Amino acid sequence: MPGGPDSPQGGPENGAPGAGGPGGGAQSAPTSYSSVKEFTSDTEETGQSYISEGTDESAVLVSNGANVTLKDFTVNRTSEDSKGGDSSSFYGVGASILATDGTVDLKGGTITSDADGAAGAFAYDKGTVNISDTAITTTGNAAGGIHAAGGGTVNAENLIVHTSGESSAAIRSDRGGGTMRVKGGSYTSSGIGSPAVYCTADIEVNDAKLTAENSEAVCIKGLNSLSLTGCDLSGHIQENEQNDCDWTVILYQSMSGDADVGEATFSAEGGSITAKTGDMFYITNTDCEITLKDVAFTLANDVFLRVEGNSSSRGWGTEGANGGDVTLTADSQEFTGNILVDEISSLALTMKNGTSYEGAINPDGAGGTVDVTLDDDSTWTLTGDSYITSFDGDTSNITANGYHLYVNGEQVL
Repeated sequence: MPGGPDSPQGGPENGAPGAGGPGGGAQSAPTSYSSVKEFTSDTEETGQSYISEGTDESAVLVSNGANVTLKDFTVNRTSEDSKGGDSSSFYGVGASILATDGTVDLKGGTITSDADGAAGAFAYDKGTVNISDTAITTTGNAAGGIHAAGGGTVNAENLIVHTSGESSAAIRSDRGGGTMRVKGGSYTSSGIGSPAVYCTADIEVNDAKLTAENSEAVCIKGLNSLSLTGCDLSGHIQENEQNDCDWTVILYQSMSGDADVGEATFSAEGGSITAKTGDMFYITNTDCEITLKDVAFTLANDVFLRVEGNSSSRGWGTEGANGGDVTLTADSQEFTGNILVDEISSLALTMKNGTSYEGAINPDGAGGTVDVTLDDDSTWTLTGDSYITSFDGDTSNITANGYHLYVNGEQVL
C-alpha cells in the first residue's frame, strides 16, 4: 500500500527503507496544491458545504497566512483516482481540509472522505488547524482523522473520529512532525496497521477515548513524544509473521527516515490502557523514557514490558545491535506482568510513591542491564525468580512469594 504504514504491523512496505514507503524514494514537497476552495485572506463562513471529487484535490485549502473560520460546515471528499502515497502522508496532498500557511478554525461540522490519502483535517508547515465539535469519517487508505506533518499544528476538542482504511490512524502524524493537542472526544481506527495514535510528533491527549480495533493502540517512532492524561486507550493488534512479537504500545526506530533518531517519550496519567492481544509495551531499536502514574492496566498475556532487539527483517537497525534502552518510572502505580530485557538492552526501573508491582523480571535468567529502585512506600511481589543487575531499596519491601531474587548473580531473597 502506498504512503508508508502508520503501524509497523501492516502495509506491504513494513516500515523497511527502500521499499516504496518512507525512506524509499519519498517525493519532495509540492510547489502547489489543488483545491475546490482556497482561502488566501481572512474569511469567516457559516453553513457552507465544500465538495471535492478531483484527483488529489482538497475540498478546502488555507494558504498565504490567512485566518479562516468555518462554522456548521460540511466537507465531502470523494475520489476513486486519488492514490495517497508519500505526497499525501508527508505534505497533505488531497486532504479534505488542508492548512499549509495560515490558521483555520473549524467549529461544529462534519468531514467525510473515501479517497486514499484524504485525511480529515491536515496541518502542514506553517499551517494550524483548530477544530472542535466536529465528526470526521474516513474510509480510504492512508487517510488519518486529524494529521500533522512538516511542523504543522493541530488543536482538537470534542471530536468524534472514525477511520477504517489501512495506515489510517485516528490521530496521525508523519515526516517532519509537528504539534498536536487533543482534548476530549472519541477516536477509533478500524483498519489494519492503523493505531489510535501514530506519533512522529509532539502529541498530548487529554480525557479522550482512543480505540484501535485491528492494530496496536499506540506507535511512537524516534525522537517524538506522546502524553496521555485521563484517556481510555485500547489496542487489538493482528498477528503478523514478520513481527518478533505482538504488542499494544510500541516505541521503536524504523530507520525509514520519517522520524529523527533519538529518545522516544511516552507518559500516561490516570485513565486506562487495555491490551486485547499481545504484550503491553514493546521497545526495540531505540532509547526511550516511559512515565506511568495511576493508570489502570488490563493485560492480554503475562508480559507487561518487553525490551529486546529484533530480527531486522523490517530494517529496524542491525540484528544483534538493535536492542532498547528504557527508563521506566512508575509513580503511584499498580501493575502486574513480567518484564523481559534481553542481553543487548537495558532498563532503569524506578517505583515510587506507593507503587505496587506483581511480576518477575527476566524469570528465565539474566539478560541485559536491569537497575531497580524501590522506595520505602512501594512494594514488589515476585511471581517468578527474577534476575537484575542492581537494586536500590529495602528488600523488606519485596515479597518473595516462594521465589528468589538475584542481584548481579547473587541471591538476595
